[in-house]
Amino acid sequence: MIDYSFSYGDLEIFLLVVVRVTSFIFVCPFFGGRQTPNLVKIGFGILLSILIYGAVPFNPPDYVTTIEYTIIVLKEVMAGFLLGYAVQLSTLIVNFAGMIVDMQIGLSMVNLFDPNTNEQSTITGTFYAQVLTIMLIISGMYHFILKALADSFSLIPINGIVINSDRMLNAVVAFLRDYIVIGFRIALPIFIITFITNVVLGILAKVSPQMNMFSVGIQIKIVIGLAIMLITVTMLDNAANFIYVNIKELMNEFVYSMQSS
Repeated sequence: MIDYSFSYGDLEIFLLVVVRVTSFIFVCPFFGGRQTPNLVKIGFGILLSILIYGAVPFNPPDYVTTIEYTIIVLKEVMAGFLLGYAVQLSTLIVNFAGMIVDMQIGLSMVNLFDPNTNEQSTITGTFYAQVLTIMLIISGMYHFILKALADSFSLIPINGIVINSDRMLNAVVAFLRDYIVIGFRIALPIFIITFITNVVLGILAKVSPQMNMFSVGIQIKIVIGLAIMLITVTMLDNAANFIYVNIKELMNEFVYSMQSS
């Protein structure tokens, strides 16, 4: 016979689950960006918390006063925030790659407002971000992200978060290394072609000084850059795979950094 009883102690634990899950959703760009209404994010967080609460075992936290319970709530907010921030950091790689591409082809002045980061983003970076989101849906990567959130309650139990600064610092340093490497991998074809184009224009400027290579070069680089983007668009699935691997590694490192060991 199924026990449907729900005590006051169960409610306290459930609220802690809701706090971690909603903190994760509010930060994670795929599930709760700034363009998503807050009521939708809260409703999705509560629904996901109900599913997680019934599937993951929990140990009741040890506290006596309201202040101690508030401290536990703040710990759960930090745990959800760090897990969601790991996903957000990895998705910013495409914005870095788009910035490099736009600087090379001459579109760096064309900026769009990114609702996820609440900042100005280059047009190519926004395009890459939209492609990355589509790849996420097609590949089912969001399943891993939600599964990682559910598994965090087993690896980091309620009131069990302990920030290890050394592990966290090593994880961030390793991410910054991969951030630059993956970003340049995405922009490398356009970077090489535009570099060769600049060399050719420089030679032509020496051969024919009377030609205005500055005005001609701007138009040529835009046309060549857009053509290379069209040719290399099939490579974005490999770039998305690199980013998804980075998301997995960074989330695992952040969880490892919050364990008591």
